[in-house]
Amino acid sequence: MRRTYLHLLGALVALAMLAAACGSDRGDDPAGSDDDGAESAAPDDDGGSGGDDSFGTLESPCGEGDGGPATEQGVTEGEIVIGYGDDAGFPTSPGLSHETSDAMEAMIKWCNDQGGINGREIVGNYYDAAITNVVNVMTQACGEVFMLVGNAWALDSAQEETRLGCDLPSVPTYSVSPEFANAPLTYQAVPNPADFYTAGWAGHLAELFPDAVENASVMFGNFAATIDTKDKVVQTFPEFGFEFLDCPQEYNIAGEPDWKPFAQKLDSCGAEIVYYSGQPYPNMQNLLDDAAQVGYEPIWLADSNAYLQSFADWNSTGNGDNVYLRTAFTPFEQAESNPATQQYIDLVEGNGGDISQLGQQTTSSFLLWATAASACGADLTRECVLDELSGITSWDGGGLHAETNPGGNMPPECSMILKLEGTSWVQAYPEEEGEMACDPDGTVPLSGRVVDQAELDDDRISTKFQQ
Repeated sequence: MRRTYLHLLGALVALAMLAAACGSDRGDDPAGSDDDGAESAAPDDDGGSGGDDSFGTLESPCGEGDGGPATEQGVTEGEIVIGYGDDAGFPTSPGLSHETSDAMEAMIKWCNDQGGINGREIVGNYYDAAITNVVNVMTQACGEVFMLVGNAWALDSAQEETRLGCDLPSVPTYSVSPEFANAPLTYQAVPNPADFYTAGWAGHLAELFPDAVENASVMFGNFAATIDTKDKVVQTFPEFGFEFLDCPQEYNIAGEPDWKPFAQKLDSCGAEIVYYSGQPYPNMQNLLDDAAQVGYEPIWLADSNAYLQSFADWNSTGNGDNVYLRTAFTPFEQAESNPATQQYIDLVEGNGGDISQLGQQTTSSFLLWATAASACGADLTRECVLDELSGITSWDGGGLHAETNPGGNMPPECSMILKLEGTSWVQAYPEEEGEMACDPDGTVPLSGRVVDQAELDDDRISTKFQQ
């Protein structure tokens, strides 16, 4: 029973990217950014980022300076102590999300090599939550750090009562639960709000497969995270031409002894395109192998958690050649034409770390935090950083990903669709490599159980764990 439980928890991380404040509202217009947003993100002359370095198209927020007075916990004249971490100690999946911490360590070094934040050195405290230890980790961080940055803890709803109880702000890598996705004291570089879903890629799929989308179905694990994601798809995709057949398939998130019956049921009901909610290894890989055995070859849809080289390496048989997924990040296969992506790879691998799209997201979150902290100058306080973050309404991490609206907690409107082709990921949409397709009407408001769980106020902030 314990092993099954741990497998269930592990599925949270696989869905973390499905995808993804005190003192200031996130904004009255939930959908929009303004013309001044990008400029407000840059440190002014008095705040002083200094230095000649940059990250992609972003002027570096790091540089020399005179530091400043000790202002509050974690901020001294010469240091800023921040907390980060992952679930690497999770016993059934050692190293879980370690790429996020690899990115943080590389970016802290990159920033300190330039002089830190206005001359203050960044000190990173690492915390391994191992999924089930997140409350203890958060309790420890509450007494030690200025802010959390790039943290990647899957069981984020469990941490919230503790985090908000000590008023600890967070600029995380991702959010999983609705409560944390719209939480107070929280800003994300790539927001994944509970009340909006970026469904524009459904319209792009309808262009690619106009007949197949009229005969669609879903497969999802018997677990909250996979069910939540499936519900978002079923609620929003019909606005873009999808018609879902009455044959949804629910599987055991811990695995199935035989996946052929699922494929046969989908085949018998006429499903030509299937949205799969869950992790690629081992469940989706086993499903694809078994589907091939019974001759079932629909279009399979996945989210960006499936964008893994290990998944591509598995596909030497070609059983995954009909897998398509969306991403808002420039893929690694196109790094040579995108300086920010190449810089991320060089920095992390040069520091001895491993790369992943989740690590790219961490990097963007670090840069978002550093930009806001730098703008505060010598008087560095949590309130100041949060105020700066609330004004950043246009953000792309120096070109790592499509534009987002962190201050308004809104996800990207642009994305591309990748296709698994042999052991490689290739761009399937739009046609021009390196380009992303943008749909301002593709971000759809949500309603129902998932949104209700967050208990949002009029400013779209979760009130569930507010003190």
